[in-house]
Amino acid sequence: MRVIPYRVYDGAENMRRDEELFDEAITSSCKEPVLRLYGWEHPTLTIGRNQSCDGIDEEFCREKKIQIIRRITGGRAVLHDRELTYCFVVPVDFLRDGSCVIKSYREISEALVLGFAEMGVEVSFIDNKKVSAKNPYCMAISSGADLSVSGRKFIGSAQCRKRGYILQHGSIVFDVDSSLVSGIFGEDEGKESVITLSAIKPKLASDIEFVCRNIISGFEKKFGTYV
Repeated sequence: MRVIPYRVYDGAENMRRDEELFDEAITSSCKEPVLRLYGWEHPTLTIGRNQSCDGIDEEFCREKKIQIIRRITGGRAVLHDRELTYCFVVPVDFLRDGSCVIKSYREISEALVLGFAEMGVEVSFIDNKKVSAKNPYCMAISSGADLSVSGRKFIGSAQCRKRGYILQHGSIVFDVDSSLVSGIFGEDEGKESVITLSAIKPKLASDIEFVCRNIISGFEKKFGTYV
């Protein structure tokens, strides 16, 4: 497994690098998975590939200089700010259940479960919940592929598939600025459903290098035997 070390970029550059990594794997017929870890220079709102901006206050985003970037992956809007983001690119046939979307989500996310276990944090797959189809905020909703701590959403992920490859990226939330969430989405709908790393283990939220090392270790444990 190839690892691209943690770096911080602006929103447009982060999404460009994810897409470039995906395309490079496809054009080179890469046989091994690639893991990239990164952060965000400024608060950025990414929206899903087919998502409209209904329910998003674009004027508020302009006032606060929050970039709005469209992702190549599906899902709903994510406010990226105080977080660690991972991007994992892998051939479909590298995975045990790569052809099944939900099973591949879980197979990849099991690496995150292993990484946080090394940090003493018990992360589990969240139970499916009924959600409002009108809610544009990703962290306010849950699916069977999301990860939770104490029943509250902790890590949300999204996928894109193309020509036999999968890109999955997701947000490990360190802290949330609820005023930005309220300003963008009009209410604190996701506030009670989300748990942050600073609420789980404050010391971890202040040590990005330590978290990165353990996330990498989790991916190596999960996928190292395949390499």
